[in-house]
Amino acid sequence: MSRRRAGVLLHVSALPGSQGCGSFGQAAHAWISLLGRRGIDVWQVLPLAPVDGTGSPYSSPSGSALNPHLLDLADLVQEGWLSVPLHAPDPSELAAALSRQWLQVASADQQRSFARWRQRQRHWLKDHCRYAVIKRLEGNQPWWHWSPPLAQRQRAALRRLDREHASELLAEALLQWHLQRQWRRLQQHALRCGVQLVGDLPFYVAHDSADAWSHRGLFALGPTGQLLEQSGVPPDYFSSTGQLWGTPVYRWGAHWRTGFRWWVQRLLRQLELFDLLRLDHFRALQAYWSVPGTAPTAEHGRWKRSPGGPLLALLWLACASRGLLLRGGRLPLIAEDLGVITRGVEWLRDGFGLPGMKILQFAFDGDPANAYLPANYKGSRWVVYTGTHDNATTLGWWGQLDQGSREHVAQALGSAVHAPGWQLAELALRSQAELVVVPLQDLLELGDEARFNTPGTASGNWCWRLSQPISSLEGALQGYGELAASAGRGGQL
Repeated sequence: MSRRRAGVLLHVSALPGSQGCGSFGQAAHAWISLLGRRGIDVWQVLPLAPVDGTGSPYSSPSGSALNPHLLDLADLVQEGWLSVPLHAPDPSELAAALSRQWLQVASADQQRSFARWRQRQRHWLKDHCRYAVIKRLEGNQPWWHWSPPLAQRQRAALRRLDREHASELLAEALLQWHLQRQWRRLQQHALRCGVQLVGDLPFYVAHDSADAWSHRGLFALGPTGQLLEQSGVPPDYFSSTGQLWGTPVYRWGAHWRTGFRWWVQRLLRQLELFDLLRLDHFRALQAYWSVPGTAPTAEHGRWKRSPGGPLLALLWLACASRGLLLRGGRLPLIAEDLGVITRGVEWLRDGFGLPGMKILQFAFDGDPANAYLPANYKGSRWVVYTGTHDNATTLGWWGQLDQGSREHVAQALGSAVHAPGWQLAELALRSQAELVVVPLQDLLELGDEARFNTPGTASGNWCWRLSQPISSLEGALQGYGELAASAGRGGQL
């Protein structure tokens, strides 16, 4: 990241398509081509993992699997992996169809390729497939309500499952292999177009997940799978009771004893998929808010230390051995360091040379020393956003501002505000930050009807879709690319 660059935030699911959500297919390839053609260096997405019941990719039943709904069905039909088109199939239905066709059309080379990939991904894939199959057999109940032999992972029960449900386990693995193949084609296309792919990784994993079920000892869980300690954040200006996330916190002592193997494997898996990875809730690598498992709110938690330094050091060694470090020997991570950040968190971030985040929507409170104002950035090691997936669109945000705040925005811009999304984008591009990322909604000047997520709400999120073809975005992306070029941005990792 030796040159200043510009990117766009757009999740894959928001791409246009006929499947109800975007996919790894034609629209994604066209989107990457458009970015490259207009000199835009980076495409940032949200987690590609399977979503939870609310549609959130941040509370996934698997920390390493890909979301089956992102698989492009038209490509599968064209390649012969599906005999007939399926209309919005359930993932288990799709997996079964792929398995049936596999037995008929897979060549010897394809079978060997699948076998090699399955072996390389064994550290997560085998238990992900088991979890998905058992989940259906047990009526979609959470794993701690399964029959005790399976919930407790008794060896005899798992051997019986592997033997009696081999075809379903194969189907789940094939589903993930096809997802990997399609994403890999996107990676290769992005490389040809000069576009870097930036991913996003939640810090915690869901309680009801393949990870917590298969590695119970690494999480603060009781003998029957109950939460002993859960994650969240303490009370603050925004919430008098804090935020309770309901995911199990880590037993860091157990991670120490295994050399952080699960964490390193999890991060390396994501770095197979992306050039750069945003680590959500980075501050928890230094210290985390731990709340009793039965607590109804986050008020009665306490701060506990995390061994982030040793973990990142081991990850650095693993990345160095695989040629994954950036220029200058930096880890390919972005630290999501929003909120109240202590000196210890800053030391951890800066000690490993990780860029932090700046959100321009947070910059205009009238305080000339506001850390989110570009004039106050210390150094260039920052990623600047007009807003993120958790914020209102910039047009929606502008509509909610009081007159005093609007005057602060105009003062920072040095002009009257007539197109807030574009003007904040230009302010970000002219900052010294090494990377600027703007949500597509801001470039299209969309209001809060296009907001992707409102934290603390359980419905109406993650469902915004781009209703126009990729070709219609040419003008907006051309304008953004020209702004970036005039600000001296462009380049490769």
